Amino acid sequence: MKEKASILIVDDNISQCKTMSFILKRKGYNVTTASNGPEAITKVKKSSFDIIFMDIKMPLMDGVETYKRIKKINPEVKVIMMTAYAVEDLVQEALAEGAHGIVYKPLDIQKVLGIVRKANKNKQGILILVVDDEPITCTTLKNMLIEKRYKVAIANTGEEAINIAKKKAFDIIFIDMKLPTLNGLETYLAIKKVNPEAVAVLMTGFRQEMDDLVEEALNNNAYTCLYKPLKLPELIGLTSEILESKGKLNRGKMDD
Repeated sequence: MKEKASILIVDDNISQCKTMSFILKRKGYNVTTASNGPEAITKVKKSSFDIIFMDIKMPLMDGVETYKRIKKINPEVKVIMMTAYAVEDLVQEALAEGAHGIVYKPLDIQKVLGIVRKANKNKQGILILVVDDEPITCTTLKNMLIEKRYKVAIANTGEEAINIAKKKAFDIIFIDMKLPTLNGLETYLAIKKVNPEAVAVLMTGFRQEMDDLVEEALNNNAYTCLYKPLKLPELIGLTSEILESKGKLNRGKMDD
């Protein structure tokens, strides 16, 4: 059975907190409440939440400042801002900081439940790592994959990629074969020891020079090799193909 989301409601309106908490708990979600920013920060330090509903206008510390501090503790949490006031400057600041969305009071409970279902459905997003010492390639691939709503990390060296892979279980890793210090094959084999489930897609602009390394990587179960200049539609199609084979495509992408 799919685990229900853990939700934190932050609002100085006690009645609002109780109403939302009651409804969400009846739907089976794990709900905690906080009446101000400092209290919310304390609770985030002690527990991991999937979703936070954050009132913007609060005493002691406004919702945007609270969100900024919470993001440093748990950058993965989805935060939905709430307000009944004309505070567009704070709303825009929160969205610019990466807030997941905004709902206006009086709250439409069905809309709130829809947001929770959507966020909970996608809380385990597809993770992709791009390993390349060319900044332009990294930026291009990252922007394109983020546009498709995947979570993307970048590494410019093999050592950096290995360290990142030790901290998170990536689904797909795009690895350039010609890297400084550790080459793409060495990087792939090291990551494979850390995360044998990750699917590696090799990349190179040096077909003949890298041929032996590519062949060895493919013999060690790398998925395929793409040759530069990359054809971006081909790369996106390959990503979807891999995720479908892993049964993760629908789980990892957010609904349009």
